[in-house]
Amino acid sequence: MSVPAPPDDRSPGEAAPSPAIIRLPESVESHELGESAEPILPEQVRQRVIQLTATLLPGLPYDEIPDVLRKVARFAPNRRARLGGTAIATQLAADPLFRQRIGRKASAEAGDLGTAIAEGTAVGAADPVEVAALAYLVRPAGWFDLVAAAGEAVRAEADSAAVSEAVRAAEQRAARAEHDRAVARVEADKLRDELARVREELGQLREEHRTTARALRETQARERKAAEMLATEKGRAKSAADRHDQELRKLRSKLADAEAAASGARSAVRDSRAADDARLWLLLETIGQAANGLRRELAIGPADRLPADLVAAAAADRPEAPDRVGARATDNDDPARLDQLLALPKAHLIVDGYNVTKRGWSEMSLEHQRKRLITGLGGIAAQTGDEVTVVFDGAERQHGLPPAPRGVRVLFSRKGETADEVIRRLVRAEPSGRPVIVVSSDREVADGVRRHGAYPLAADSLLRRLSRS
Repeated sequence: MSVPAPPDDRSPGEAAPSPAIIRLPESVESHELGESAEPILPEQVRQRVIQLTATLLPGLPYDEIPDVLRKVARFAPNRRARLGGTAIATQLAADPLFRQRIGRKASAEAGDLGTAIAEGTAVGAADPVEVAALAYLVRPAGWFDLVAAAGEAVRAEADSAAVSEAVRAAEQRAARAEHDRAVARVEADKLRDELARVREELGQLREEHRTTARALRETQARERKAAEMLATEKGRAKSAADRHDQELRKLRSKLADAEAAASGARSAVRDSRAADDARLWLLLETIGQAANGLRRELAIGPADRLPADLVAAAAADRPEAPDRVGARATDNDDPARLDQLLALPKAHLIVDGYNVTKRGWSEMSLEHQRKRLITGLGGIAAQTGDEVTVVFDGAERQHGLPPAPRGVRVLFSRKGETADEVIRRLVRAEPSGRPVIVVSSDREVADGVRRHGAYPLAADSLLRRLSRS
């Protein structure tokens, strides 16, 4: 049976003992309780008893393990005491034979401590919890006293810890109180300084208020004076406005007269322009008929070959010296400028081939560069209907080239001749007045063709035009 706990006779200020410890009354002797009495063990002792039993349980023969604990014996060591603790404690209290078997093994495992406890000898230096647990299992003479002593030791340790904690808490409270006092003194000093500063600012604000009030009174007086002056000026402005209205009515009358005169003048100009347009039409008609008569008289038919075809067929051993121009002009690389020039009638676009391709697609092979440029120029020729010629450097004509698109002429310079010289010859071969556009970022080429009336453009203008297409 369980022994009831003694009544709580502590004073109101005394710390409560640990709730896990229930001490037997000192007046109860072991012979009075009997060997079958079961005390309420302190929690530390109870846990140690369960831990010892859980550790020794698998070491018993299978037939000596109670049925209810055989499943617990198969648990892992770290789960045996945690999951089977209740069953182990119940079986120890209800089965004296099982408790004796566990006590013998625990005494043997404990060595000298177990032997001393089995003989009832006091062990002063040993852990009281370990002593109480072994005493509960072995149950020598006076084992109730050992359990009670363990309870007293645990309670004394808990009381000591509680006292130490209370002392430490009191010291912490005292330190905090001292710190709070120091902080309060500092804050009080700050507040005094702040109060002095606020008083000083208040005095300044009062002085500023007096100054502001005085300035306000002066401003109000100036406003009254300004209002009087404004009323006077409004009267003057009204008089001036009346005069201006009269002048405006007179000017409007004059404007109506001037508009009538301008309308008559515009009518006269229209009549004069119509007469001029009629005279210009008659002049152009006369020139056109004269040109047609001259063409019939000279029997000039459509040209089978263009000037660029003559240059393309010329021998390569007669290159002319390249033109040199001292001045350098800035090339126009705006694609809109190129579109404007290509829109001119009978325009001829001449392209410095490798100068354009190496600037725009240098990562490609020369073959792919040529193919991409010729294909793009074919699109321009198809869109504009203009004559297009592209010139590449080359000692001999490249083989395996695809056929050039309609409207595109592909030329290669011969040995001893550069593409720049061929371009200049093409420009010189054109009649004066025909729009010729040369695309090259070479300054010498641009300056040379400009002297012969061509329009030089940078390679970027053509590249942008091709990318837009």
